[in-house]
Amino acid sequence: MKTIYRKLLFLILLLPFCAIAQNKVNGVVLDNASGQPIPGVNVKIEGSSTGVSTDFDGKFQLNNVKPTDKLSISYMGYKTKSIAVGSQNSLTIKLEEDSNQLKEVVVQVGYGTVKKKDATGAVTVLGAKDFNKGPVVSADQMITGKVAGVQIINGGGSPGGDVTIRIRSGSSLTANNDPLYVIDNVPVASGGVEGGKNPLSTINPNDIESISILKDASATAIYGSRASNGVVLITTKKGKAGELKVSYNGNFQVSQIYNQVDALSTADFTDYVNKYGTTKQKGLIGTANTNWQDEIYRTAIGTDHNINVSGGQNDITYRVSAGYGDFDGVLERDNMKKTSLNASLVGNFFDKHLKIEVNNNTSYTKSNYSNTGAIGNAIGFDPTQPVKNADGKYFQWYENGELIQLANRNPVALINQFNNYGEFFRSTGNIQFDYKMHFLPELKAVANFGYDKMQGQSYGNTAMDYLDGVKGSGAGDSYKNNESRNNKVMDLYLNYNKMVESLNTTFDVTGGYTYQDFRDSKEKTSHNFENNTNNKELFNPTRVNLQSFFARANVTIADKYLLTMSYRRDGTSRFTEQNRWSNFPAVAVGWKLNEENFLKDVKAISTLKLRGGWGITGQQDIGISYPSLPLYLGSNGQAKYQIGNTFYTTYRPQPYNSNLKWEQTTTINAGIDFGFFDNRFTGSADVYQRDTDDLLLFTYNPPFFGFSNQDNYNIGSIRNKGVELSAQVIPVKTDDWEWNIGGNITFQNSKITALTTTQPDTPGIPVGNYSGGTGNTIQNHQVGYAPNSFYVYEQAYGTDGKPLDGVFIDRNGDGVVNEKDKYRFHKPAADVFYGFNTAVSYKNWDMSMNWRGSWGNFVYNNVDSGYGVQQAVLIYENSLKNGVEDLLYTDFKSLDAKRQQSDYYVQDASFLKLDNISLGYNFKKLPKYISMLKLTGSVQNVLIITDYKGLDPETPTSGTPPVPGIDNNLYPRPIIYTLGLNCNF
Repeated sequence: MKTIYRKLLFLILLLPFCAIAQNKVNGVVLDNASGQPIPGVNVKIEGSSTGVSTDFDGKFQLNNVKPTDKLSISYMGYKTKSIAVGSQNSLTIKLEEDSNQLKEVVVQVGYGTVKKKDATGAVTVLGAKDFNKGPVVSADQMITGKVAGVQIINGGGSPGGDVTIRIRSGSSLTANNDPLYVIDNVPVASGGVEGGKNPLSTINPNDIESISILKDASATAIYGSRASNGVVLITTKKGKAGELKVSYNGNFQVSQIYNQVDALSTADFTDYVNKYGTTKQKGLIGTANTNWQDEIYRTAIGTDHNINVSGGQNDITYRVSAGYGDFDGVLERDNMKKTSLNASLVGNFFDKHLKIEVNNNTSYTKSNYSNTGAIGNAIGFDPTQPVKNADGKYFQWYENGELIQLANRNPVALINQFNNYGEFFRSTGNIQFDYKMHFLPELKAVANFGYDKMQGQSYGNTAMDYLDGVKGSGAGDSYKNNESRNNKVMDLYLNYNKMVESLNTTFDVTGGYTYQDFRDSKEKTSHNFENNTNNKELFNPTRVNLQSFFARANVTIADKYLLTMSYRRDGTSRFTEQNRWSNFPAVAVGWKLNEENFLKDVKAISTLKLRGGWGITGQQDIGISYPSLPLYLGSNGQAKYQIGNTFYTTYRPQPYNSNLKWEQTTTINAGIDFGFFDNRFTGSADVYQRDTDDLLLFTYNPPFFGFSNQDNYNIGSIRNKGVELSAQVIPVKTDDWEWNIGGNITFQNSKITALTTTQPDTPGIPVGNYSGGTGNTIQNHQVGYAPNSFYVYEQAYGTDGKPLDGVFIDRNGDGVVNEKDKYRFHKPAADVFYGFNTAVSYKNWDMSMNWRGSWGNFVYNNVDSGYGVQQAVLIYENSLKNGVEDLLYTDFKSLDAKRQQSDYYVQDASFLKLDNISLGYNFKKLPKYISMLKLTGSVQNVLIITDYKGLDPETPTSGTPPVPGIDNNLYPRPIIYTLGLNCNF
């Protein structure tokens, strides 16, 4: 009996020790929606400091865990989960996204960060889940159609081609209307160099973590002098603590044109010449049947490969990636090869008081620029002629053995006998030190040193057998142009962030100094084979220096009332000393209504914030470095003056305006951010008015004034107004299904309110040169009208509805149709533009599509105006040119200025476009060494619905100064089929 009691007593004493027995717990953390592992998740034993982070496969292991312990699992953007361990030693944990957390952090807003819920400005942030899918070559393609108030138009179908980005229209008339681009805290130079295409294509899209768009002055004024057209902040990916992670992303793509300019077919062309041509012209008709557009376009192939490696410890993380792309254009011989390297290193030292971040983005692009002159010649070249003659030489127009100088050139010869190459190197990088004072942790000192270096060259030659090497053909000539641009930046500032409990108020104050220096150099060389002469043109190196002092204060009271104030004083070397500096203040307020007692308990309302802001930004970038200084230009080697046997350099004065000063833009913005039903329905609305004064305008000099016909002046004002609406809804969200719908729409209006060089009853300032009208323009700036309004004659029509050849309306009734009868007819800018997208995921499958469109935008169809007239086809007796089908409809005869400036050619370019559609599959049964494998198929530029008669209603800006809305032989945008593979190891 005593033995039994002893055993019972022993068991009772043993129970507490059993309760605190220590176990090993293994587990994996997955995304609840996709089932994919989540690396970097914090797994911690509640009430202790013991914890680990999940590895690349989402796995973790914890030792010394008691059955009575609870684990806390937390990760940014997901709801924190608490799990009792009990007897479990293997856990599968699924985390749900926390829509409230996902909306909280803005990647960066001008020398700092701010939670989305505390932002007072008009700011849009896009991350990986928001980016457009498919064959993305440059950063701009990732966000096209995604942001209200932002229009993105690429320059055509050439891979990596130029792009036009406008945020809330343009604030200037002839000054730079591009937004400021900031890459990892480095404000980079706009534009490219010789040998380079779109500068944004130098950043590997696979390395981009997020893109933030700052639209109103309260958000952009901290950048002052370069922010009047908005700011685009690009943040690249960084490494995360954990084991070494390797991932691969690659795709294969096929591109084809799906539409051609409606040039006359061989049969229609032959009939037309036989009907209207002279006997000699009829005798020129050939026997071939050549579709010249088929001859110059091809099915293009492209591949893109990217691999990245990341990892690190708790205090030091790293990420390195390399990419290589080889993209053919649909125009024969057009090609771009791009190699990119991205590296980032982040270290935390001295108990995380010192943070050092190093970033570098480097790329090298080599391009074969096919001769785009072939595009227009393919429309206008005689379709009855062969590509090559029986002797194997390219067909060209000759008469009596002499080349006909004014005839069109064989488009295939233009591609194959002209070599145009480009090489473009770009490297951007920075090192930033953040030091949190040991004696005052609320105070942080930041020093950022960055650079942006571009080096490029374009070079090429004309084949020796071009035009059979006849005199004056340029056969054998060569050229080489070099250009470099170096930009250095230094930011020094202090930040104080303190929560004052007694006032229930948070103060976030920043103040500092920034320095930026731009240095450019350029030279051009050419060789004339026929004369065996060389010409070298050296451009004087240029330098522009910007310096600024800035301050900002963010005040948050009771987590309800928000106040942002900023001030920046900017100086530029472009202006004289008395006009060099300008001040740019801004103020904004916000009110989080959902935090008020009368709404705090309303579960249906997740977010409800009112915003209002006012601010001033500036502009000084007019494309030249010394517009205010009296300078002289030295003659080149071919223009020196000879006295005896000595050649002397001559000099001429350059145009300048010593009174130039800052262009200033004042913006008022009011907005609301909302989220309902646990943020299943979110969105924002903004109303703005933007007034730009002292417009920097390149325009004509008064008679007998200055050293040129045109110069830069501060002469007017422009007003932009708009309404921006955006929303996103998640109608379905279960363990297997998720459906997202998003969209945005923008209503905009721009009007010139003052031009001191013109009067209301005068023609205004002519702009918009078009092909076929040397010295003539099709657009106009005038008070009371939108910028670049078309300035045209009113076409007269017959009873059958067809335009009457050479007949225009006498609008002023004076019995004569002349310049005084021209009127302003529509504009290139859309009244409304919009985008909407949807994404559906079901278990392993996901599908997305993006639509985009505009309404109220018009385009001058320069293709029809140049090729849609009899004179274009039958202008010469010794050669023929082709026309377009519009010629058969109008039967226009003469190629005169009035007909070319007819409102008949100003056509509605509204459109609806399916930009891309993609379908992806995530494989589940994978080898141990592969944590994720996804296959994606996508199609880009799928469908366009429009009444526009030309090839494509989206026309890029062109000319000098650049203007929108003129369609002149656009490089066609192809439909692109892509198969992509993503793999994580």
